[in-house]
Amino acid sequence: MYPVTHLEGARGATPESLILPEVHESWLPREHSLYRPRHGGRQLIALLAGVVFFAAPLAVYGMGVRATEIENRPLVAFPGFADGWGFFTGMPQWAVDNLVFRESAIRLADGISRGVFGEPPGRGIPDQPAGPAVLPQPPAPSPPSEESTDLTEQLILAESSEVIEGKDGWLYLGYDVEGKCDPYRDLDQSIASLRELRRVVEESGRELIVLIAPDKSTIVPEYLPDEYPDLECARVATEDFWARVPAETGALDLRAALRQPDPAPESGRPAYHLMDTHWTDEGAIEATRALAEQISPGSSDSWLIDRQGRWDHTPDLAVMQGRIEAESGTRYRLRPDGTVDRTGPRINRLDEAVHFSSPATTGMVTERVAMLGDSFMVSTSRYLPAAFADLRLINYTVAQSDRQAMLDVLVAGDVIVVQSVERLIAGGVTPFLDPGVVADIGAALAEHPRP
Repeated sequence: MYPVTHLEGARGATPESLILPEVHESWLPREHSLYRPRHGGRQLIALLAGVVFFAAPLAVYGMGVRATEIENRPLVAFPGFADGWGFFTGMPQWAVDNLVFRESAIRLADGISRGVFGEPPGRGIPDQPAGPAVLPQPPAPSPPSEESTDLTEQLILAESSEVIEGKDGWLYLGYDVEGKCDPYRDLDQSIASLRELRRVVEESGRELIVLIAPDKSTIVPEYLPDEYPDLECARVATEDFWARVPAETGALDLRAALRQPDPAPESGRPAYHLMDTHWTDEGAIEATRALAEQISPGSSDSWLIDRQGRWDHTPDLAVMQGRIEAESGTRYRLRPDGTVDRTGPRINRLDEAVHFSSPATTGMVTERVAMLGDSFMVSTSRYLPAAFADLRLINYTVAQSDRQAMLDVLVAGDVIVVQSVERLIAGGVTPFLDPGVVADIGAALAEHPRP
């Protein structure tokens, strides 16, 4: 409703002709000079687009179509009211993850970027001054605290980062670079957390093994693009990481084994997939061997490994670009005693505890092993039953969603293995680096000590 308006300088009563009507302009007769339609042509188009955007996904959802995982992590669950303000902050990521047409939208954006602009989507190459690259200053260490931090959002950002297009069709996860140049915690803090974790585990009478899966960009750097934002910074940070972390925390260094895996990949191909961020079955076997040898030296001497055949999978980095590709790999049989094949099925979800248990034979580790791992353990899960007679495995992300389940797994082990990919430790976002999580692990293990 429009207010009564007076002309400047007018005295007395306002002429009737100057009083604006007391109704909305869209309610006036069409012949009136002030008539304006409530929704113009552009408004109607925008309204229809909004209806299609929201109604179409709801319609196909009602028909049973569901969003699929297109990144290196599960879809975000619907936030609960018990999360407090987290209900509101978690809603946008849930909505993004569960948009039914999301994969098609990414594929469309990729096609437009390549077809129209002649370049892949993602970060461009900024103009950089000549001269040596300078490693950014790490954030100031925060004061020690035993309060837990919810790292869910940081893990989502890490595993949903952009894809780096390398040479000859090789793809890399962008967080290989981003996590090292812009870490959530600096390397000093991550090393301190790993050392504290070792202290609380060993004080409970158990053995701790830290198994780091090297980044694909660390093992196969030769296919990285010549130019990419912060690439030189990441190279410097990678050298610093491997110079310090194994020496200061006792972590296993798998780099040499993965560069020359046995059994060797066909045609000398490295032990990482072309369009996937994870290692191949050859890499998984090398990780299994290194872990078994660390616990029981000489246990793998009797192993017989032979090819079982080829298998195809959908590589995660290509999917993150909206491309449906197939990539082949070699699958193996692992006979720990040289005779009986003990390999098992590939386990794709580890958000609940998995227990591998079988009668021990020659070449198998007999100690009770409890393991926290990430997505690199999916391909490795096929070979773990052949190397370990008693092993419990769970994804460390349950430290945020179901910490008691994680603690129950750890308490059951005499040897504790924590495995994480290099980029997440370098970025400081692995949950078992959180002081509060370490404190909870220490308290649980102290209640159930080993002699």
